[in-house]
Amino acid sequence: MLRLGKLTDYATVILSYMAREPLAVHAAHEIADETGIALTTVSKILKLLSKAKLVSSTRGARGGYILANPPDKISVATIISALEGPISLTECSISQQSCEQASGCEIRGVWGLINQKIFLTLDSITLADLIMPTQQAEEIYVPVASLYR
Repeated sequence: MLRLGKLTDYATVILSYMAREPLAVHAAHEIADETGIALTTVSKILKLLSKAKLVSSTRGARGGYILANPPDKISVATIISALEGPISLTECSISQQSCEQASGCEIRGVWGLINQKIFLTLDSITLADLIMPTQQAEEIYVPVASLYR
């Protein structure tokens, strides 16, 4: 099962909150109060998002954080990469040197293709998409065969 870490989940909540008013400056304590995420966690995530240039920070009495780009220009892939590192299902999707079996592996290219498709899908979904009102989401099943088209 592919699963993202709790900080990445919280980052999407924080950025989604900020995206509802993308030109506003948001204080960490305001974000914590509105999202229900602990202030220390919000501060930690905002520092990571700032380092990844997804948000900009300003100091002072009216300081806080603002989205560095419009919500429709921030992809889910970028958010995940900022907190988790490169998107990869297997070690060989990032580097062949980290796998002892790389030289004799006949499916390495397939994993690379699957990884690329997942990245492209996540890159096509934006922060603006995350905040759009939706109906009850249905579970989506993607047949493995469709990944090879």
